Amino acid sequence: MSHDFLSRILQQKEAEVAELALEPIGPLRQTYRLYDFLKEHGERLQVIAEVKKASPSMGNINLNVDIVEQARLYETAGAAMISVLTDQVFFKGDLEFLRQISKQVAIPTLAKDFIIDEKQIIRSRNAGATVILLIVAALSEARLKALYDFATYLGLEVLVETHNLSELEIAHRIGAKIIGVNNRNLTTFEVSLQTSLDLAPHFLADRVYVSESAIFTEEDARLVAPHVQAILVGTALMQAENVSQKVKELSIDKS
Repeated sequence: MSHDFLSRILQQKEAEVAELALEPIGPLRQTYRLYDFLKEHGERLQVIAEVKKASPSMGNINLNVDIVEQARLYETAGAAMISVLTDQVFFKGDLEFLRQISKQVAIPTLAKDFIIDEKQIIRSRNAGATVILLIVAALSEARLKALYDFATYLGLEVLVETHNLSELEIAHRIGAKIIGVNNRNLTTFEVSLQTSLDLAPHFLADRVYVSESAIFTEEDARLVAPHVQAILVGTALMQAENVSQKVKELSIDKS
């Protein structure tokens, strides 16, 4: 995902947001708080399991998947949260996927999208999300803080995604409690778990951290397990022959 690509996505989002109606705020779906869950279950590397049919880097991953069945498998296998791609143009996701999955599972759901506006946050919440994604690279610090505060005010939790030290420092400054480290380089689109390892010395004790992307095997999970509370896994689970087994394989015992 070159920066040209990121800017292309953001241009697309701006066009989409301009067309979005401001929805009235509905009730917040009740489930546990992800931050508390990750703090309380530190003996194990927790898996945030993602439902995604396609991605710009991988192309089509699993177009025929029964998204609700996939989500149920994740939940039964012990996933801490389900991440749902809601971007249509680049990831073949849909807000309806989030709505359907959120109605069928009891655990938190994450609205995974390029969120740049309050209207998207309200829509995500109304579709059943209890956590939203905000990407530091996609927003100015002031805008990031405004959206973070708005989401928190609405009772949502926020996964704030970072890619390097300066972005991590921004996430810390705005008070983010759940911080993602994306192992995908936004300029070259290459992935390396080294990103998580390099940022780990800068982590703060009162936050929780999620390593995202490039985690396919138990070996990958073991590499990041000493440093993070959770991993976000999409492609490996969407392509797994035995989904439950794969979730369990990646849920490393840290004790």
